Parts: sequence; structure tokens; C-alpha cells
Amino acid sequence: MRSVGVSEILSKEQTDHPIGEVGVRRLAYSDLPAVISIERRSFPTPWSLAMFVLELSKPSGICLAGVRGDELGGYVVCSRYDQVWHLMNVAVSPDHRARGVAGALLRRLFEEGRGKLPFTLEVRVSNHRAIGMYEYFGFRSAGVRPRYYHDNGEDALIMWLD
Repeated sequence: MRSVGVSEILSKEQTDHPIGEVGVRRLAYSDLPAVISIERRSFPTPWSLAMFVLELSKPSGICLAGVRGDELGGYVVCSRYDQVWHLMNVAVSPDHRARGVAGALLRRLFEEGRGKLPFTLEVRVSNHRAIGMYEYFGFRSAGVRPRYYHDNGEDALIMWLD
């Protein structure tokens, strides 16, 4: 499979999930109750409210909300560390999955990150759906962090997008 550049990703259209149905905006402190609800339904070891507040307070980070209708459908939290963007947290409400929310969020993230720095992330090796989505956007595996997840000792796949 060939690598896909950030500029090519920004121009891709997913015909089965038109982006127009999903609004993307900055995540706000007022979104945190909905974020916590999605987080608890999405992950076995959810982030705390304090963790989200900390990330939202960082001026160099990018925190985005994906909105479908009046509902917060998902969010992405990305932090900048020196010369790399680190995708810290991506989640979509179970009610909004497979409807283009994650794709819209990632496209906007890459647009705001301006393609100047690489992106990296960790994902559970068992999360094949997320891995497939990241590969669609051009991320490539770069190794494994053994026993990265504290809840069950599962390994994390390290992925990069240049």
C-alpha cells in the first residue's frame, strides 16, 4: 500500500459519508459533559475531566468537536510536542459511528496542523477498526509499545503520518 500525503488526504471525499453532514469546530469547556459521556462509553479506562481540562488549556494543542445536528458526535485531542503532533484521544459516540464524524475530525485536524509536522499516535493492537481508519489516512505502523495499556496490559501499535 502506498503512503498518502497530508495534502492528498485533505482533498479526498468519502462518497458514502458526505462531510457536509458533520460540522467541525473547536472543542469548548461547555462540551465536556458530552465528551465525558462519549469517553466513558468508548474506552475501558476513560480520561478524567481534569485530563480534558488540561488539554483544552494548552495553547499549542488542537481540540476539535464533531457535531451532527445539535449533538456532539465525537472529538479529537491533539498536542504539539516540539517537532511532532501527538493524537492523544479520538472518540466518536456509539450513536454516530460509521457516519463520517472521525473522518471529518481528522481532515480538519490535518488542515489545522498545516502539514508541516508529522503526526503520531498509539492505538490498541486489537482495535482493527481504528487501525484501518488510520491507515486510510496514511498512517503507517512504526513499532509496538509492549503492555502500554494499564487496564489489561495490551500492547499499543505506534503509528506515524509524515
